[in-house]
Amino acid sequence: MSQRPIYLDCHATTPMDKRVLDAMLPYFSEHFGNPSSITHVYGWEAEAAVKKAREMLADAIGCTPEEIVFTSGATEANNLAIKGVAEAYFSKGRHIITPQTEHNAVLDPCHYLESLGFEVTFLPVRQDGLIDLEELEEAIRPDTILVSVMAANNEIGVIQPLEEIGKICRQHEVLFHTDAAQAIGKIPLDVQKMKIDLMSLTAHKVYGPKGIGALYVRRRNPRVNLAAQMHGGGHERGMRSGTLCTPQIVGFAKAVELGLAELKSESKRQMQLRERLWQQLAQLDGIHLNGHPTQRLPGNLNISVEGVDGAALLLGLQPVVAVSSGSACSSTSTAPSHVLTALGHSQSLAYASIRFGIGRFTTTEEIDKVAQHAIATIQSLRQAVVKV
Repeated sequence: MSQRPIYLDCHATTPMDKRVLDAMLPYFSEHFGNPSSITHVYGWEAEAAVKKAREMLADAIGCTPEEIVFTSGATEANNLAIKGVAEAYFSKGRHIITPQTEHNAVLDPCHYLESLGFEVTFLPVRQDGLIDLEELEEAIRPDTILVSVMAANNEIGVIQPLEEIGKICRQHEVLFHTDAAQAIGKIPLDVQKMKIDLMSLTAHKVYGPKGIGALYVRRRNPRVNLAAQMHGGGHERGMRSGTLCTPQIVGFAKAVELGLAELKSESKRQMQLRERLWQQLAQLDGIHLNGHPTQRLPGNLNISVEGVDGAALLLGLQPVVAVSSGSACSSTSTAPSHVLTALGHSQSLAYASIRFGIGRFTTTEEIDKVAQHAIATIQSLRQAVVKV
């Protein structure tokens, strides 16, 4: 059996930490009750586990447990936040603001709302991927009901100035939503300090299980109203009906707990690995770093390569390293990354881009092996173009 490639696609998903799996296993078989069945011990056990997990997640972002609404993941949380606000506040206004570089789980609901008569301002970003705060404030109108800006970009890893955005939104009495799928457990998040009203989370980007996420919904100062997008049973304060999956919820909370406990040391380690990889790749001419050089996730390195075909580059890397050229959620698309074109890249340069996602289990030896192979692949492809 051939050796599997080195995994450097941790923005697409992360391998589950064994400690997370160990926490989950009892709730598949021993403590299998429905947390809504509170007339017997089986339901009490599950209810207690969900309550504890809710408290752990609330502590992680600085909210109360009652403000955590469990969902199937960040995509559902984004849809609930954006569509839920639009439906609940349409009498106040029908204008939404979001950057051009958002994940499709934000952009697509916004486009859907446009078809219903809402108006969406898609903010441009600077060449480093950050939004211009003055442009954001200028875009706010009397009928603006929501600003949605992701905490950390899933492609280029850029971390937006959440606290400053929150202040602007609060001053104008506009709700602020952030997709923090890539940020939870990797950077500090505080919904009070950052004045965030809605925050989308997911477990599988932080070494937890797939299929579970959450939406933080502020209850006071201001109280956020949401129109439910799923009905039937009235679970999660009526915002998201459906039987809660106790094992996944337990795993989600454990994953976030571990991420926060190891945040400082792991951030430092991943940043060192990222810089080690970048320094080796940057020895070649025509290699561009995409996104802000320092205001980015510790484990993110996104580069564009001049003089090579994007598909050939990805194919050449595959035997040694598993990476992607953009968002995993749109990997079947033949269009260049909308994030990279928003930075001002040409289509050919956007196509010839690689996203390296360094994670908890990545080693220095792996980074050096990937760097050597990537350099050899790029040089080989460029020589082939010259010969032609």
